[in-house]
Amino acid sequence: MKRYLYEPIIADLKKKMVFVTGPRQVGKTYLAKDIQKAFSKSIYLNNDDVSDTKIIHNRQWPLNTQLVILDEIHKMKNWKNYLKGTFDTRNENQTFLVTGSARLSTFRQTGDSLAGRYFLYRLNPLSVKELPGLTPYEAVDALNRLGGFPEPFLSSSDDQAQRWRQQYYTDLVREDIMDFRRINEIRSIRLLLEMLRKCVGSPLSYNSLAGDLQLAPNTVRKYIDILESLHIIFIVRPFHQNIARSILKEPKIYFYDSGYIQGDEGRRLENTVAVCLLKNIQYLHDIKGTEQSLHYIRTKDGKEVDFAVSKDGVLTDFIEVKLSEDSLDPNLKYFKVKYPHINAIQLVHNIRHDREANNISVLRAGNWLSQLSA
Repeated sequence: MKRYLYEPIIADLKKKMVFVTGPRQVGKTYLAKDIQKAFSKSIYLNNDDVSDTKIIHNRQWPLNTQLVILDEIHKMKNWKNYLKGTFDTRNENQTFLVTGSARLSTFRQTGDSLAGRYFLYRLNPLSVKELPGLTPYEAVDALNRLGGFPEPFLSSSDDQAQRWRQQYYTDLVREDIMDFRRINEIRSIRLLLEMLRKCVGSPLSYNSLAGDLQLAPNTVRKYIDILESLHIIFIVRPFHQNIARSILKEPKIYFYDSGYIQGDEGRRLENTVAVCLLKNIQYLHDIKGTEQSLHYIRTKDGKEVDFAVSKDGVLTDFIEVKLSEDSLDPNLKYFKVKYPHINAIQLVHNIRHDREANNISVLRAGNWLSQLSA
């Protein structure tokens, strides 16, 4: 399976280094080794491997190597300066592909000595667009059930997916979260993670979670920030012209792994759509520089639409997600009347035909998702 970032990365490697980040086990190493096949002289080095670490530190790959793949290099001390020096003194025909997860994607928050030397790509789970071997309807069904991480999805087995999931989240807590917090906090973070599985798609109350966990609200915020940094969850904030006010309002959370959430099929469907929308927005940003954002929209009296997409800070789309109900959602109708210039879409999984009503498109969810860019 050729992942959706394959060709853009191949093109960009001719210009600069390429960084690929994303959740654990989303397919970064598979993608890197697939790209490796396009180069006649290449080397793959993993900083977690003791023998590879020595080669990395001493830059002992052959001088005529065309592609050097450095995996988990962000775990090395002063890795940014190492990469800067390595890239600046490379042979003219040599290029670098750097892969990693949480720490790699947040490195820019601590300063960037690599400015102008790299392109950053975010690899996301499988989406309807990446599954041409299935009908769009079948693809949505499978993503709802198995999630979009390649190993559980390709197993096509609920049992195998569940076994993978248990090990995956155990490893995340044991290894990655302990990189961020003290061991005595791990229990609270695990409890929070279990609670969040039931909160997908609902505005999140930090105070309520803090009360249940007997923690301070600011501590809960920090823990959620950690889970977001580790690509376990992502946050969708309400749209507001004033960004500061938007941040203060209650966010929604979604999981990168739709198969992990606890809820009915409708909630899983909403999570699957959220992952597909985020993936599409990040893809367009990473390859074209498009400034799009994913939000939801809600009034003070509780009228709410699941998703709102903005471009350059201006709303372009309202998107409501339904499992089977094809009658127009009253909240979507309200917002369409209030903002007639904004495209309004109701995605429904179980309908036979698309239709138009009150200037709102009621569409088969799978077909619409299959037409996204990623």
